[in-house]
Amino acid sequence: MTGIFSIVTTEILPVGLLTPIGATFRISDGTAGLMMTLPGIIAAVAAPVVTVAVRRADRRGVLCGLMLALALADLVNALAPGYWAVLAARVVLGVVIGAFWSIGAGLAPRLVAAERQARANTVIFSAVPLGSVLGVPAGVLLGHLAGWRAAFAAMAVLSLAVSAALAATLPPLPPQAPTRLAVLRGLLRTRAARAGLAITLLLVTAHFGTYTYVTPFLEDVTHAGPDAVTVLLLVYGIAGVLGNFVGGLWAGRRATFTLAISLLTAAVLLLPVLGTAWPGAALLLVAWGLAYGAVPVCAQAWFVRAAPDTPEAATVIFTSSFQATISVGALAGGSVVDASSPSVVMLLGGCVALLAAVVTHTAALRDQ
Repeated sequence: MTGIFSIVTTEILPVGLLTPIGATFRISDGTAGLMMTLPGIIAAVAAPVVTVAVRRADRRGVLCGLMLALALADLVNALAPGYWAVLAARVVLGVVIGAFWSIGAGLAPRLVAAERQARANTVIFSAVPLGSVLGVPAGVLLGHLAGWRAAFAAMAVLSLAVSAALAATLPPLPPQAPTRLAVLRGLLRTRAARAGLAITLLLVTAHFGTYTYVTPFLEDVTHAGPDAVTVLLLVYGIAGVLGNFVGGLWAGRRATFTLAISLLTAAVLLLPVLGTAWPGAALLLVAWGLAYGAVPVCAQAWFVRAAPDTPEAATVIFTSSFQATISVGALAGGSVVDASSPSVVMLLGGCVALLAAVVTHTAALRDQ
């Protein structure tokens, strides 16, 4: 969990430090935005490639090595003499994201007893909302106090500490079912895996196509000032943490996934209607946070259920599709918002999420 927390925080930290980083290297906001797009694309490729490459290696050693690579990437960010070095560090980050998620996120069944697996998965996936609620605000605060380089230096120290903790606490974890390309191809031939890919494509596109531009919506439509926007996003993040733990308790049930997607759909669709004042916006952001907080752990459970004998291969497919779609969603949302308005982005994103809910419900009925 702490390893994924470090990864998530490092991945989205530039969102809060985009302006000072751009000012340091005298680049535009659009060019600086490559720091967010690049890791997702690299991670989508790295998830299957790295996992197959290290298929015979002990998982403990691999995870420790990946955290050391993350520490190196953070250090390069902190000492970068030019923007080219920052982008090189983000490429390394992308490799770490794809490989660590694919190998580490599905280890709960090997670390705890069967009756505690759901709780263990919830703890692991709580790193995603915690990175947004705790990691990034802390990094941004440190960046404002001591400069943006200090924030990445702190993440390097944390990543080193996590690597040491993994080495000290994890048992030997030799691969149980080595992940080969043939295994991945076979998994993609199953109906459940293909349904999971379709749901991921639709849902992640809808979420990141809208949430990426929620701040402009709150400023332009809700007329919230900077302080109010900060509070509203914090409320969203806290709801996300709660949604992760609540959803994780029943993540193995397809109905839980359908309910989470339906709640997300309703929140996004209603935001242009009821989010014109801050009380309505706050209520809908709570619903959105609760819903999306449950999504990663439910999606992971969907893929693992599709391949119970090869859980690592299932996690590879989940990670690769999820990371690739993050970039697609953000770029799609940006195209729409440039051509129209944040409200139109919310409406279109809500329609895509509704389609994801329909696909999820239909696939769940077929499996009954």
